[in-house]
Amino acid sequence: MSQISTSIIAYLLTGLVGGLLGIGLFELIRRSSGAAKIAQEAEQARQVMQNAQREADNIVKEAKLEAKDLLLQSKAELEKEQKAKFAELATVEKRLIQRDETIEKRVSAVDKREGDLQKRDLELGKREEKLTAKEAACARAEKEHCEALERVAGMTSDEAKKQLIHEMESQARLEAVGLAKRILEEARENAEREAREIITSSIQRVVRDYVSESTISVVQIPNDAMKGRIIGREGRNIRAIEAATGIDLIIDETPEAVVISGFDPLRREIAKVSLERLMHDGRIHPTRIEEIVEKVKVDIDKLMYEEAEKIIFELGLSDFHPELIKVLGRLKYRTSYGQNNLYHAREAAYICGIMASELGLDVKLARRGALLHDIGKAVSHEEEGPHAMLGAEIAKKYGESEKIVNAIAGHHEQVEPICPESVLVAAAEALSAARPGARREALETYVKRLEKLESLATTIKGVQKAYAIQAGREIRVIVRQEDITDAESFQLSRDLAKKIEQELTYPGTIRVTVIRESRYVEYAK
Repeated sequence: MSQISTSIIAYLLTGLVGGLLGIGLFELIRRSSGAAKIAQEAEQARQVMQNAQREADNIVKEAKLEAKDLLLQSKAELEKEQKAKFAELATVEKRLIQRDETIEKRVSAVDKREGDLQKRDLELGKREEKLTAKEAACARAEKEHCEALERVAGMTSDEAKKQLIHEMESQARLEAVGLAKRILEEARENAEREAREIITSSIQRVVRDYVSESTISVVQIPNDAMKGRIIGREGRNIRAIEAATGIDLIIDETPEAVVISGFDPLRREIAKVSLERLMHDGRIHPTRIEEIVEKVKVDIDKLMYEEAEKIIFELGLSDFHPELIKVLGRLKYRTSYGQNNLYHAREAAYICGIMASELGLDVKLARRGALLHDIGKAVSHEEEGPHAMLGAEIAKKYGESEKIVNAIAGHHEQVEPICPESVLVAAAEALSAARPGARREALETYVKRLEKLESLATTIKGVQKAYAIQAGREIRVIVRQEDITDAESFQLSRDLAKKIEQELTYPGTIRVTVIRESRYVEYAK
């Protein structure tokens, strides 16, 4: 037992000694490796310090070099600035020297001028004395001359003054006429306002004669009992018709007739056809009235389109935009002085085509321009502006050529023509509108009005001949050159225009043209 314990203790001691030896050996190895590492790090630190020292030396050298360069550069710039300042000072000094020389010259010139002025004052004094003496001599001579003139002319100075005043009055009248002409030319700048006044005045003169004919339509009814049905209970039917068509329905004691009144021919036609269909249908009440009016509007639009297509076919034309055909068809229910615009356009197209054929021009172009020349009247009651310009805009919008647009815009000379066909369109339009019977007046009345117009001009002193042209829309007056001057010709045109306004009744306006010319004839023998 004791041997076993001794063995165990021996083993334990042996293990303990072995462990201590291992620990000591480990510590020895660790310390030796740490010392080597420290030595290595010290060597690296020494090398880093050496490198840093070398870099610091290089930086110092570079800084010294840069400082030297900056110093040299600053020195060069300073020398340059000094040279520039020296040059500027030299320039200023030179200018000062030149200014001094100039001042000296001016002083010399002023001194010289003062001397000249003194001499001139002396000369002027002498001349003034001479002029005073001459004025006195002239006054004496003028007095003697006047006395001699009075003796020779047998006229006193007062009588001569009166004659001079008379001549001055004549001259003043001529100047007044010239002034009036200039004032009138300035007033033409307000052409739009004056044109509206002229149109209003013309309407006032003509409306009494033609308003009843151009603004009413008469619908025949089967019996007077139908009037009550048209009026309806408490007037509801007649109010419905007027509201749907935009016209006035006049029902009075006229037997078997109802009068439709309105300024729009298209609305009157719609109201007339609608009323006829309502009477034929027998059912007259507000709902039915609205239905019939809408159907009639569609039918009349179709009728206008077909009428325009028919005329286009008759003229041998084609390739019209559908919307342009619609606008052309609306002329069927438009009139000008009682002349139907659509048939006037057709007639003008025929005339224009004949003239173009005779002159060897484009017949289709001429007919097309004449047919479309008044399409602006289809919308002139809806839009502002001359119908020629409105028509040109419509034609351009729907793809018509430049020549057609120009022919439409220029048929009343509002723009310059660009081709012969444009001139023919204007001539054909005037021929169609100006022929007797084309517009609302009988041939006898037409002839009497032209004769009266010419007689008003020929009764004026100095007038040689007078011609009424353009269906009485213009009168040309030829005056004697030896009896009337240019200024008096201008005054004559104004006086004749006022005389025509006071003594004649006419549609539209009348242009007064006074012609004064000089002719010198000699024969070679």
